[in-house]
Amino acid sequence: MLFEQLSGIFTGLIGSTGYLGIFVLMTLESMVAPVPSELVMPFAGFLVADGKMDLLAVIIVSSAASLTGSLISYFIAYYGKRGMIHRFGKLFLLDKTELSWTEKWFRKHGDSTIFISRFIPVVRHLISLPAGLAKMRLSRFITSTLVGATAWNTLLLWAGVLLRENWNLVTKYSEGLDIAIVLAVLLGAAFVAWKHLNRHGRV
Repeated sequence: MLFEQLSGIFTGLIGSTGYLGIFVLMTLESMVAPVPSELVMPFAGFLVADGKMDLLAVIIVSSAASLTGSLISYFIAYYGKRGMIHRFGKLFLLDKTELSWTEKWFRKHGDSTIFISRFIPVVRHLISLPAGLAKMRLSRFITSTLVGATAWNTLLLWAGVLLRENWNLVTKYSEGLDIAIVLAVLLGAAFVAWKHLNRHGRV
């Protein structure tokens, strides 16, 4: 199973490199890389419970990593060429009008959108891109990302501390929840696509 294979890789990396491994994995987790935080933070919690890591240090390292990965994605979109961004948007059936709406949305509701997205699988890997595209104020982006990421990381970390040797139960039960959330997001995306095609007379 893919999750089990990834779990072995990630726990091996953390076991051999410690805080550096957590930083690298959680940086990738906040970008488009397939690194679920549900496989990283609960194991770190187990190591905290086992006395091999410090709780506060793990929170600081994971939060810094989440912010680092998010900022990389943010700046890629922020400094991207407009023409390239518009072509990229077409892949998701977003025309210039809809991209303009996205920019306005993030200027007005960016803080809450970033915070909530940190708790949604898949979305949290991508949310920094539209924030950068909308040129959301950097201070607001950093604050919302730090608060949301720290809350989510700490929740998973504490679950690992409580479960100790059974830390992988977090992955087991969150996997089903993640699938349900992703399906809901996909249904929403399908609805947006249908509206887009309908408006342009393609259906």
